[in-house]
Amino acid sequence: MENNLKVQTSDKFAVQHTASLSLFLYPTSLHIFARDKNQSITAIHSYERISWKKLEDILATDSLTKLDIPAKVYVHEELFTLMPGVFFQQGKEKEYLQLAGKLPSSPYFFNTGVDSNNIQLLSCIPDKLQQQFSKRFSELKFYHGSCSFLSYLFKERFNLIGQEIWVNVLDSQCYLAGFTDQELSVFNQFEVDSKEDVLKYVMILMETLQHDRNHARVTLFGATPKNEITEEWGKTYFTNFRLLRPHANQNYGPGLSLDKSPAIFESFWHYV
Repeated sequence: MENNLKVQTSDKFAVQHTASLSLFLYPTSLHIFARDKNQSITAIHSYERISWKKLEDILATDSLTKLDIPAKVYVHEELFTLMPGVFFQQGKEKEYLQLAGKLPSSPYFFNTGVDSNNIQLLSCIPDKLQQQFSKRFSELKFYHGSCSFLSYLFKERFNLIGQEIWVNVLDSQCYLAGFTDQELSVFNQFEVDSKEDVLKYVMILMETLQHDRNHARVTLFGATPKNEITEEWGKTYFTNFRLLRPHANQNYGPGLSLDKSPAIFESFWHYV
């Protein structure tokens, strides 16, 4: 496990001054951000190539998760759905979510309001996983991992043109959002093994929304040397293609910076 852990701390980090934690749980990685009382990030522990089945060992041994302080867990679970906030009713989560896929035998449901609660993002995890976190933290809240990307998109809504596709890539998954006339039309997550897979899903989404390839704008986050996505590659297929880094709503302590943080969307911006 130690070989999969990368630790970064600010110049003034002191574990006793840690006031809260943000945990970002991806399919094969976990990133733990420690915060001081001013919400500045003071330390980051990143675990790569992990299994969710082994999380209990990490939570029990990591120096940050040993602290019983408020924690927010952002889970990039593949099973989720978006609902209009006006129709969402607590207690009907099973009814809503079972239409999106097979539920765990003992699900723990959680929901997140985005776009000023006009949309509820509903998901679940196995109750056993929820209990593993609950054993470590007495004050705990779960969010679906995509809420950060979604909240960013709604913040950018009034900068959008009539036809927009937004893509957020990380390793073996990507989120795709399609906007038409500044209104969200489609939002989903897909497994991807290559840039060709990303291209395939963007093309399918464009066709579904009847967007014009010569007009619609495609914006992508998460381009890396590993996935070989470049602006030149994107402009081979789309007239209006761009690679961006998200605007930041996160503050880092001295000695920490965005350039040193994990290559995840939440290093820049996340739902708060």
